[in-house]
Amino acid sequence: MFGLFKKKSEIDQLRDQYKKLQKESFDLSKSNRSAADKKLAEAEEVFKKIEALKEKEN
Repeated sequence: MFGLFKKKSEIDQLRDQYKKLQKESFDLSKSNRSAADKKLAEAEEVFKKIEALKEKEN
């Protein structure tokens, strides 16, 4: 209950964005392969940002 108004960390926000891009890529892969590949590339860029932030924390 006390965490109700707590803001998400930057890593959590990026994870949500990554999951969203992965889902969009999967949905597009059924109809438009080139658009799906672009979404997947965007998702990989977000993943690299997540990894960089994890390294920075350690």
